[in-house]
Amino acid sequence: MEEQVKEQLIAITGSAYAKTSTAQLLAYSYDATANFQALPDIVLSPSSIEEVQEIVRVCSAHRIPIVSRGSGTNLAAGTTPTSGGVVILFNRMNQILELDEENLTITVQPGVITQEINERVAERGLFYPPDPSSMSISTIGGNVSENSGGLRGLKYGVTRDYVKSLTVVLPSGELLETGGKLAKDVAGYDLTSLFVGSEGTLGIIVEITLGLLPAPITKKTLVVFYDKLERAAETVSSIIAAKIVPATLEFMDQGTITAVEEFMQIGLPTNCEAMLLIEQDGDPEVVERDMEFVHTLCMKQGAISTQLAQTKEEADRLSVARRVALSALARKRPTTILEDATVPRSEIAKMVKAIQEIAVKHNLLICTFGHAGDGNLHPTILTDTRDEEEMARVEMAFADIFDYAISLGGTITGEHGVGEMKAPYLEWKIGKAGIATMKGIKQAIDPLNIMNPGKIFAKSTKKRVVVHNE
Repeated sequence: MEEQVKEQLIAITGSAYAKTSTAQLLAYSYDATANFQALPDIVLSPSSIEEVQEIVRVCSAHRIPIVSRGSGTNLAAGTTPTSGGVVILFNRMNQILELDEENLTITVQPGVITQEINERVAERGLFYPPDPSSMSISTIGGNVSENSGGLRGLKYGVTRDYVKSLTVVLPSGELLETGGKLAKDVAGYDLTSLFVGSEGTLGIIVEITLGLLPAPITKKTLVVFYDKLERAAETVSSIIAAKIVPATLEFMDQGTITAVEEFMQIGLPTNCEAMLLIEQDGDPEVVERDMEFVHTLCMKQGAISTQLAQTKEEADRLSVARRVALSALARKRPTTILEDATVPRSEIAKMVKAIQEIAVKHNLLICTFGHAGDGNLHPTILTDTRDEEEMARVEMAFADIFDYAISLGGTITGEHGVGEMKAPYLEWKIGKAGIATMKGIKQAIDPLNIMNPGKIFAKSTKKRVVVHNE
């Protein structure tokens, strides 16, 4: 980047809110994804929509790449500045602007931490359901850009289901406002949904209005342990087939349970093959009835023991145990690569078994946990990027996992996004026509390709040569 252009950009935010030294830039050269790193040319922290617009106009005039970044928790290399350019931080645009109880909405800037939203609305007896495991550190702007899910996704849906309106700075610097505080709106294309999950490739989200719900009256938490992993997976399908929709239906295999217990020391049995965390919320009589039914069903499916949380503190500990799964596993080996292959709920047992077989086939340590109730599994490979031979096996294992998930009617990502890491596999899921359609949208909105270039669209596609087991 030319010094003159850099000076123009610094003048917009002020030098106190611009990072230019190598040491400063290094902190924003990577996210939570292994093996993807590149230095940006400059990192800027604007304080207003107007400053974002000015930055974009300068970048557009000089064809400089822009990467919007929240807390850097992305797991698909979605916020790595691999084309250099400008990284825009939202640490100064982190205010809750309005809590509208009449319309059940909250309007926020993109840098607000997700948990802060949960806590603020809870004070008013309201509820924002999406709860990604990273919610204590991830920003709402990042959640919207990735269409994040979470533990409550089975019953309540994902981030897209709660985004009512967006304010977006387009690649031209123009401002686009979509949606509104409306229960119904079919005026034209659904532009709000287009930008949710677009991973920063179409524009910069600078303001968000979210829908809220009345807070559930009560909640119960149950953990169930199995000596056979397949029985746990089959239980998940049985619960849904019985027309019970828990607020949370989570899964952890033995490797994950052991890592979490070593990390938290809360008394989880490490000799079992699988654990389910099941929560239900709502009216007390409904919660009581559902949890009794679920407990009986679990025992019929071969559970070896169960534990019903007796206090809110105990329930919170059990929920945290699931949320820290990635952190606990990351302590085991130098590199942790977490994926999120997703299949129809009815295919969970097949997918879990296939992951086990793939681990053996490639001689790798794969631990699996995830949102089993909505078919979203997180096979996690513990490895070391310095071992090139092992990393080659890791790549083959993930190719096998993606291939098998697609063969079951699934997808290559349920909530982490495509980013740069999974871009070579996207055509496997959506086909050539899908890629062409998405590229057409990208070209129409961002003809200079300055918005998060290199993400979603791969330079080359992986050949799908894996033969899955029928």
